[in-house]
Amino acid sequence: MDYKKLWKILIDKNMTKRDLSVAAKLSQHTINKLNHGNTVTTETLAEICVALQCNIGDICDVVLVRDTRKVME
Repeated sequence: MDYKKLWKILIDKNMTKRDLSVAAKLSQHTINKLNHGNTVTTETLAEICVALQCNIGDICDVVLVRDTRKVME
């Protein structure tokens, strides 16, 4: 997952990741997962969207990773 849009929204709203954590009731672990581009639950994305008053497509993009095993064969 790519959360660049989320970080841009935070900048535009003059919010920190800590502010997001409080507003969306997210743990530091979840913020770290987002920060590293790891997947989070749909419920987490929905909580972020409620806190930021936006849609899921406004905060993330799906990044397809090519299966490198097939390339190696």
